[in-house]
Amino acid sequence: MPDQCGTMTLTQTLTTACGAFAPGHLGALTRFIPFELVDDILDRPGRRGRTRTVPGRVAVYFVLALALFADASYGRVWDTLCAALRQAGRLVAAVTEAGLADARRRLGPDPLRELFEVAAGPLGRPCARGVSYRGLRTVAFDGCRSTRVPETGDNVAWLGRYKVAAGVAAYPLLAVMALAETGTRALLGAVVGPYRGEVEAASQLMGHLRQDMLVLADRGFDANAFIRAVHASRAALLLRICSSRRPAVLRIPADGSFLSVIAGVPVRVITATVTVTCADGSTHRGEYRLATTLTDVRRHPAEDLLALYHERWGATRSRTRLSELPDRRIDLMSTA
Repeated sequence: MPDQCGTMTLTQTLTTACGAFAPGHLGALTRFIPFELVDDILDRPGRRGRTRTVPGRVAVYFVLALALFADASYGRVWDTLCAALRQAGRLVAAVTEAGLADARRRLGPDPLRELFEVAAGPLGRPCARGVSYRGLRTVAFDGCRSTRVPETGDNVAWLGRYKVAAGVAAYPLLAVMALAETGTRALLGAVVGPYRGEVEAASQLMGHLRQDMLVLADRGFDANAFIRAVHASRAALLLRICSSRRPAVLRIPADGSFLSVIAGVPVRVITATVTVTCADGSTHRGEYRLATTLTDVRRHPAEDLLALYHERWGATRSRTRLSELPDRRIDLMSTA
């Protein structure tokens, strides 16, 4: 039978928007935030106005770009967005910074909030290294309250005046609390507003937790309300508890940890001593305790959970056993 050969042509069809701002300016952004999604959000009742120099879709991508180029002025960001269009010979309307500010003001916060709620979510594949622990996707709460905003009447009425040791902060402070996937740092949810305390802010994000997740939390979240809320969501918990908490010892497994109950939730408490040796030869020694709802000693060895807890801060580092690190030593402490 004679040899046969042939060719095959594969055609890919791409859907793009029309008009001068078809790419949404930043092609990288339209890969993750398709213009169809932006148009759908802007098509909600009451959001379509007359056509302006900066249409609503363009204003959305402009605000997203402001976050990418936080240190640049409005004009510089606009020039960056339009650079590819100008290189392609397209005419782009000149817009002043005041006009860009008006476009952002007309857009308002609601479309961006809805866009975030659609786009936010875990990104890592469960099989990827550092994304999950024994089938549980690792996530963590984290927040800040140091973002200063202009001292306008509306901002002060909304955020209030934050008291500091020296008196009152010079500017109103905006608090942010986020729930992130530790392996990729992708945000699952976030709340923005006046500072109410980490536990109270995190309580507003409990609806994003699932039973296939493991929450890593530091001792700032050591509160009965937080422990109950995570347990009610059916997610697992690995929490560093404060030294002032003294849970009762109910049973001591062979690994030196002990079983107890905190806030009505069955937990396992692991106590460890950490010794860190610095490059100059000095050593630092400290003790901390972890409480976890993963009570199966064989499936979840104490040493593995101790190593896992540190991924709350080293989210992108590949998982390694702490006993293999040359500059750190972990000693499990028996409570017997």
